[in-house]
Amino acid sequence: VSGSSVEPPRCAGGNTVTGTDALRPPGWTYNPSSWSERLWLIGVAILGFLISGYLGLYQWGILASVWEPWFGRGSETVLHSPLSRVLPVPDAIVGAMAYGIDAVAGAIGGTRRWKTMPWMVVLFGLAVGPLGLVSVLLVTAQPLLLHAWCTLCLLSAVISVVMIGPAMDEVLASLQVLKRAKEQRKAVWTTFWKGEGKAVWSG
Repeated sequence: VSGSSVEPPRCAGGNTVTGTDALRPPGWTYNPSSWSERLWLIGVAILGFLISGYLGLYQWGILASVWEPWFGRGSETVLHSPLSRVLPVPDAIVGAMAYGIDAVAGAIGGTRRWKTMPWMVVLFGLAVGPLGLVSVLLVTAQPLLLHAWCTLCLLSAVISVVMIGPAMDEVLASLQVLKRAKEQRKAVWTTFWKGEGKAVWSG
């Protein structure tokens, strides 16, 4: 109609909803699924994969020695300890696999995956969170049980812990999607697998 105009939608409080706003979870000031939030996580996960893979190759005997600049034979003591052999495969190999899952899970999906792929975000969080906790426990055990330190093990643990916060932010956004589905009496399980807007009324 001549002389008329269509205003863009507005969110609560009267602020205009822009394309950027639509990518953010409601009430958030940033998008936890944006590539700026995820690329560095993928990068450090790859670094963790390389470090853990290197340590695992030493534990398997494929490498004859391991790099240790600070603690003498500390790395050898830690990596050949009974604690590192609790599982059927060396703990560093388990860590490498976990970092690999982190990198792949962090790369899958677009910048709206917090709402379109909650299952992938939760999988990412489950891969990152337990790895960080296990790393803290292993680092704590080094001086208490083994009386030795391992430089690359410490670096791997730092990487694990640093990843937890940002990964849990994205998980929180996806959990809020599931909460809204429940409040709106939509099928939460369908929302979990197919994303917001794909679920039907649960009755």
